[in-house]
Amino acid sequence: MLTLLFDGLAYGMLLFVLSCGLAVTLGLMNFINLAHGAFAMAGGYVTVILTNRWGVPFLMSLPVAFLVTGAVGALLEKALYSRLYDKTHLDQVLFSIGLVFIAVAGTDYLMGSQQQILNLPDFLKGRVEILGTGIGVYRAFLVAVCGVLALALQLVLARTRFGSRLRASVDDRRVARGVGIRVNTIFAVTFAVGSGLAGLGGALGAEILGLDPTFPLKFMVYFLIVVSVGGTSSMTGPLVASILLGIADVLGKYYVPSLGGFIMYIVLVAVLVVRPNGLFSRAG
Repeated sequence: MLTLLFDGLAYGMLLFVLSCGLAVTLGLMNFINLAHGAFAMAGGYVTVILTNRWGVPFLMSLPVAFLVTGAVGALLEKALYSRLYDKTHLDQVLFSIGLVFIAVAGTDYLMGSQQQILNLPDFLKGRVEILGTGIGVYRAFLVAVCGVLALALQLVLARTRFGSRLRASVDDRRVARGVGIRVNTIFAVTFAVGSGLAGLGGALGAEILGLDPTFPLKFMVYFLIVVSVGGTSSMTGPLVASILLGIADVLGKYYVPSLGGFIMYIVLVAVLVVRPNGLFSRAG
């Protein structure tokens, strides 16, 4: 039981890193970016290519995946996304879902349709016994890395000048510009970091989730469920939602395998019936 709970925790923390960029763009920037999973897929492929083909150590490939997807996000934000900030949510949805299909087709053409296998280093393989409980080494690594990222992201958004300027830019762009805040720069940096975090999540999750050109379509719903259940007013909501959903999914598939991945949808409906705006939505 403890092993299943830890596996669920690791899965949940991974979901958080994959979803937190969407929580930022949707909750703090009010932009619906359904192409978020494409950045996660890109990070996974960067890591697979670096480690499997070029022999780059896995740990060194992780910051590269973050930087590459962050740079791609910055370029796309400047060239495309920034033009849709003032458009309707329907325009944003249609635009970003179009990017998803372009990414899927392009990846299938360049990399093939087969699932990619990530070669982890030996020190991240196997299991260890802790207090009589078998713990996967790689899952323990995921919990540690994702926990640090969650704490750092929360501190940046809640305690730094950048976080306060971002919230001000979202609340009223005109007033924010009037007091000297460079709104366009704030949004560009935020979008790039969110894209980079998605890429990092894709790199970390390639071994557990699998990686193929349909990745953005398969996990798009998962990202949206995390944001819907957790709410978008802070990073605490998506973090708690990710852990809840990860544990529920692992336990559900083990104890009630006939339901498969349907457990997540049950949790989604149950939460939204009680809290329509998510677990940690703003009052009023």
